[in-house]
Parts: sequence; structure tokens; C-alpha cells
Amino acid sequence: MDSLADLLHARGSRVTPQRQLVIQQVLATRGHIVPEAIYAKVSQQFPSINRSTVYRTLQLLEEMGLIQHAHVEEGSTRYHRADDPAHLHLVCHDCNAVQEVEDLSVGEPFRQALLERFGFDCDLTHLAIAGRCQACRQRAPSGP
Repeated sequence: MDSLADLLHARGSRVTPQRQLVIQQVLATRGHIVPEAIYAKVSQQFPSINRSTVYRTLQLLEEMGLIQHAHVEEGSTRYHRADDPAHLHLVCHDCNAVQEVEDLSVGEPFRQALLERFGFDCDLTHLAIAGRCQACRQRAPSGP
């Protein structure tokens, strides 16, 4: 935490107790980092903390390369620690469940097709694929 504080100071950023607690919560989180969950935890200790402090701190950590923004679903901001394994997100339209797929090779044919057809080399670690999960499909199969 001290070296991270030094990095923040070097960037001209203040290291307030609130920001330190946000950073501690981020570093302790595995999987999806949800700003509202971080806010809820930090506000227990600092009830007057502003949500913008959490979002600005997360943005700063992203700029520093410590976390990555995950484009999971519309209107939902989530992050991952940069040292978490890369993965795809499968987002269910019906139940909003998010399944993580760490085997990026499943997306390789898609990545290769985009590269060959459009010359676009995509980053699958930021890919969310929307559809219906197996459980929702079994409950209410779609028509023909």
C-alpha cells in the first residue's frame, strides 16, 4: 500500500483516508469489482464519502493499469484486477447472470475471423456476449 501511495503522490493525486480504504477494498476483491459494492463497504467507515470519490479512484487505478474496466452489460460498471486471469463474459438477458469463461480459445475463431475479414484484432478480455443461459433456456425454450 505504501508503494501505491507513492505512485499516487508521484501522479499528483492526494491519498486521503477514504481513497486509501477504496484502494484496500479493491485490492481485497477477487472477481468483479463493482463500484457500488466498494462504496457500500467504504461508507460503513466513512458515511460522508461521495460516490464520485469511489469512481474517480477506480478511474485512477485503471489509468495506472492496476484494474481493467469490464464491459459486461449496459449500464453496469465493473472492473477486474489486472492480475486476474483474462476471461470472456456470458451475460443472460433473462436472469442477468454473468458467467466467466477463462478458456479464451473458445473465442479464437471469432477473433481470427474479424482479423481476416476486417483487419481488426480484437481484445477478447473485454468481450461480453449477451444471450440466454442454459438454465433460462431450459425453463422457457425459445420458439423455432
